[in-house]
Amino acid sequence: MDKFKEIFELRAILMRMERDVGLDGLTSAEKDVFLAVQSLSAKVGAVVASNEIRNHQNVRSLSQATYHRILRTLLERGLLGRAAGSKANSYVVTAGRI
Repeated sequence: MDKFKEIFELRAILMRMERDVGLDGLTSAEKDVFLAVQSLSAKVGAVVASNEIRNHQNVRSLSQATYHRILRTLLERGLLGRAAGSKANSYVVTAGRI
């Protein structure tokens, strides 16, 4: 039973951290995509290719339609932006790094 208590405590800490940085309004899948981009980029403004994001271990299980819908949502919320000179397939982190 102790292992479940530890998992609960870790989850509570994670939820507080997500709230502190403003991610609490995102769905789990949106967080997965956003954090995948974060992990693939060296800094704010670093360009990350869509295929890199799509192949990230936390994103692979999403359907293609869900993945693209989430990218659109993250763009609309201002968390991601399109890379300069790119219509699609390249994104930049526009929100501050966690």
